[in-house]
Amino acid sequence: MKETIFAHLKQKIMNTWFECKVKYEKIGSDGKEKMVTENYLIDAISFTEAESRINKELEPYISGEFVVTNIKMANFAELVPNDDGDRWFKCKVTFISLDEEKGIERRSNNYMLVQANNVKEAFDYLQKSLGDTISTFEIPAIVESPLMDVFTYFEGTLENKKKGQNLNPAEDSDKAEFDEDEDE
Repeated sequence: MKETIFAHLKQKIMNTWFECKVKYEKIGSDGKEKMVTENYLIDAISFTEAESRINKELEPYISGEFVVTNIKMANFAELVPNDDGDRWFKCKVTFISLDEEKGIERRSNNYMLVQANNVKEAFDYLQKSLGDTISTFEIPAIVESPLMDVFTYFEGTLENKKKGQNLNPAEDSDKAEFDEDEDE
């Protein structure tokens, strides 16, 4: 009961995003094990909860041990998911307003995360998501982010985005890599 009330309040307030770096051994396409560090974005209330949640989310997908090496707050105002996209792009959006009293233009920068296959798609999806905005805006920058995946606090908040869609369960990862080698 307490968790439900807390979760409901969290949803009403706003999302707090944490970028988590996770280090673990991964079997490469050449069949050799190597240490990798990957970034994930998770919606949580605190650093402690972010660490707990990222451990729970990644446990089914990583065989062996892994370590959360860094957690930092991310400053994303909004996420624009797209089930067809395979990467995340960090987009800088500048909202422009006019201070009528002083007669000057005010600019406010926000960062949004857009899921797409390339920069052009990210731009198009962002334009579409901002289409009903009454504010004037510019998109001065779009760069591919290092994020492997995004885990939301509430199911369905990313338009029912499947958790871990860019990951394979640990027991399937070895088989998938060997299947790729056979095709060559």
